[in-house]
Amino acid sequence: MGVLRNVSIALISASVVMLGYCGYKLAEREGLFFDYSDAEYLSDEEAAVRPVYSELNKEEQAVYTALYRGIYDMTDKIPLHADINGKVYSKVYQIVEKQEPELFYLDSIYYTSDRVREATIVYRNDGGTEDKREELEAAVDHALTKLPSGDYDKAFYINEYLAKNCSYVVGSDDRGYPSTAYGCLVEGEANCEGYAKAFRLLASRAGLETAVVTGVTSKGENHAWDQVKVNGQWYNIDPTWDDSDDGGKEMRMTYFLCDDEDFSRTHTVDDKLFKPFRCDSDKDNYFVRNGLYIDEKTDPREVLSRELSAGSTAVDLRFSSKELYEDFKSRFIDGEEVFEVARETGRFTASSLSLTLVESAEELCLTIKF
Repeated sequence: MGVLRNVSIALISASVVMLGYCGYKLAEREGLFFDYSDAEYLSDEEAAVRPVYSELNKEEQAVYTALYRGIYDMTDKIPLHADINGKVYSKVYQIVEKQEPELFYLDSIYYTSDRVREATIVYRNDGGTEDKREELEAAVDHALTKLPSGDYDKAFYINEYLAKNCSYVVGSDDRGYPSTAYGCLVEGEANCEGYAKAFRLLASRAGLETAVVTGVTSKGENHAWDQVKVNGQWYNIDPTWDDSDDGGKEMRMTYFLCDDEDFSRTHTVDDKLFKPFRCDSDKDNYFVRNGLYIDEKTDPREVLSRELSAGSTAVDLRFSSKELYEDFKSRFIDGEEVFEVARETGRFTASSLSLTLVESAEELCLTIKF
């Protein structure tokens, strides 16, 4: 009996120890023994040029701030203010990676789980990060040396600067930097994400509210572009597609400050991370602002005559409908009325006049080069 009693006591003791251990591990998993950091938030000045951050709730803003500050300091393990749901963490991490173009040295992978209380960050291991950061800062300063005043002129200048100083490359090489602002501004080569991040970096430094947006094109291809706030209104802008990349480093105007209606013909937003800003104004659209938008109230003949008389050698036009677009081509191009208008200005003779037509039928835009 004494032996059985000793065995029972031993089993009970073992059970108590096991229960205690399981309880400890459960408490550890739930974060009861974890020293959480205090929730911190971006300053008003920092938030002013981070409109996507301002759209997040307080928990998400605290995670954003912790990640931004930790990654900027190149910290490997970043403590969070609470035990964060893995889906929330993944969402905020991806937003930070897209909206913070200075953090070009992040690796293409990241870690998450059901609950995250300490962020594990993976950085590129190709070395020389500090030197590259200095190179990027120098490139930004150089790019903004001749920055004009006024929201519209700032956006125009930055868009044109990227068109003149960067070349488009297809795809993304994890060993290189084409999908980063560094690739665009320092190396002079970037894919769409690199262009979009570079635009956001320069525009935010210029005091403009901007956001990098991702989605797909009308052909179903993954794509990235920007939204920018100009004179109190949000607009869509695609610096990649506005780069003609024809060797002459000319900027196209097709995707410069567009409203949602025009932009949605070729761009479909992915809003899983955040809801992009509504762009319902066309006041500062390039074509509208410069009297190059052809609708039912506009005489295209008068527009052509005005532009050619002013000395233009290329006229960009955008049409409000497919019917007006096709009617213009039939009348002025196929019917050759454009030559009649050009000769009336006195700048051309019949023997010297020729033209090149560049069409963007899907966007209802065309350029006539004389």
